[in-house]
Amino acid sequence: MSIQVVAVFAAVLLAWTVSRLVAKRLPDTASKAASGMLLDAVFWGFVAARLGYIAQWWEEYAQSPMSMIAVGDQGFSWWIGALAALAFIWWRTRSSRALRRPVLVGIAAGLLSWFAAGGVLDLLQRSAPPLPELVLATLDEQPVVLNSYAGRPVVLNLWASWCPPCRREMPVFEQAQAQHPDIAFVMVNQGESARQARAFLESQGLKLKDVLLDPSSLTMKTMASRGLPTTLFFDEQGRLVDAHLGELTMASLKDTMSRRFARTQPIRTDKK
Repeated sequence: MSIQVVAVFAAVLLAWTVSRLVAKRLPDTASKAASGMLLDAVFWGFVAARLGYIAQWWEEYAQSPMSMIAVGDQGFSWWIGALAALAFIWWRTRSSRALRRPVLVGIAAGLLSWFAAGGVLDLLQRSAPPLPELVLATLDEQPVVLNSYAGRPVVLNLWASWCPPCRREMPVFEQAQAQHPDIAFVMVNQGESARQARAFLESQGLKLKDVLLDPSSLTMKTMASRGLPTTLFFDEQGRLVDAHLGELTMASLKDTMSRRFARTQPIRTDKK
């Protein structure tokens, strides 16, 4: 489970707790109604945040409709979700305003903790290790120093052929690589031989430019990755600016790149 997901659950738990505490002066049934209403608001807020994000990146999701339900890509428009949750609370409490205050106070506490967690995560990323100076190998088993890619934005993906989400997201990187040649998409295989990696790529018809071998999984250890696939985003100076654990969709990849790589022009799907 990623730190971002933990932060979301913590914010929801805090919101529920604060709502219960503020509602203590209300009758017992009203107190329970307040905490239940908050959870309903959180649910509809999440739904609205996801739908808002899908609308924002509709072109990408429309190309792969099943990716709309892949919420593991962490694609949410949180400001839309917050507005939807507030609107839901306002509507539900129009005839019972006594419930409005505890629920709104709970939502406010949750949002504040979420923003605070975001600030802490940004500070942690600033102190994160840079693009590591590891000697890996190409599929032809020629040595390559990983940090030699610095000087332009780098999307570093850690993968293995036995990993189902790794296999599913490979076409996303292939497409992005073709559309955005100014970014280095470096696919570092973890723990497998050149024969295994090459066999997988050929069987899937994938044409990826920068595929490297890391048979000892040193990159995972160096970057403290907790699982596969892991995608790390480095700026031109080789500084880690974002990280994603789990499968990426085209929408979430483009979103992260547009936010983290300031000079990068938005990627658009080629239209024929």
